[in-house]
Amino acid sequence: MFEFRFGVDDLAATWFAYSPLQETVLSLRARRFAGYYPEQQPWIAGWQSRYETLDTALLASLVTPKAFVPDFLTPRPSSPHPDFAEELAGMAATPPEVARADVLAAYRSDGSPVPPVLAALLDDPSALVARAAGELEAYWVRCLSPTWWPRARSVLEADIAYRGRMLSERGAEGLFADLDFRLSWRAGVLTLNDSNPAVQALGTSVEVAGRGLVLIPTLFGMGAQTDITQVGPPLICYPARGKATMGEGLVAGRPAAAPGPLTALTALIGAPRARLLAMLETPSSTTELAHRLGVTPGAVSRHLGALAAAGLLERARHGRRVLYRRSALGNALVAGGRG
Repeated sequence: MFEFRFGVDDLAATWFAYSPLQETVLSLRARRFAGYYPEQQPWIAGWQSRYETLDTALLASLVTPKAFVPDFLTPRPSSPHPDFAEELAGMAATPPEVARADVLAAYRSDGSPVPPVLAALLDDPSALVARAAGELEAYWVRCLSPTWWPRARSVLEADIAYRGRMLSERGAEGLFADLDFRLSWRAGVLTLNDSNPAVQALGTSVEVAGRGLVLIPTLFGMGAQTDITQVGPPLICYPARGKATMGEGLVAGRPAAAPGPLTALTALIGAPRARLLAMLETPSSTTELAHRLGVTPGAVSRHLGALAAAGLLERARHGRRVLYRRSALGNALVAGGRG
């Protein structure tokens, strides 16, 4: 059990972020534990041939048999929506002795021997950091960033927008209770209680002490989790809402064509706007929609603006990005248009 103890001002300094580097590393869990992540399997099938061009033995070893990950691979985000390249550069600058200690801590907590591909690098941890950074970058470029990440980012941003509303409407106790069943809040103490004996053995009391707790949604967590070592500033990862939508609309591991126009709705508002409205059952950004439709973001943006002005869409801002989702009126119009 982990206890995060808040001072008077610590709750005000709690913030949300997503991490493309963390999602890259944790996505390797979906290969090892396929049954827990069915929504990710069509994506994995789609990029399998590209994945096989990588150092798959090294990538697989970055997740232990019981799903632990060395802490240095998933550093705390420095901003609410960091860039993958800047996060990777920070990870690549990890002191070699820290990386070595984190690998040993992960496998010690797991109770499993370090795989040969990692064991061979422990005597030269600088090479370990460089190799891990290089393979993760290649994995990101070849498999994740082209089509997977735009959808994943929209799901994560939608989660954060929702959590912000929960905090304003229900306060800290309501927020943490809604994040995950493992989390509870009482009298300034946030408790993370995991039934896994290996995790329980790591439990400790953490003073937030003005460092700011960061809450990070992930598509690859079965429950709330935190760092193994608790050396750095405090963080908690939790399962993102809507992660099941990652598998929707895929054909042969690739996003399917946008939904066909709805006859009645098309006659009313035109084919491009009817198609967009049909796609926006779950929140999406302009960039993701443009990618899925094969058109420019500018073209999508004009249609989204018109639909929002008509009250058919709701908007939620996350940093510099805006997520769109059908409003109640939009839902009713799409339902009627299917007739």
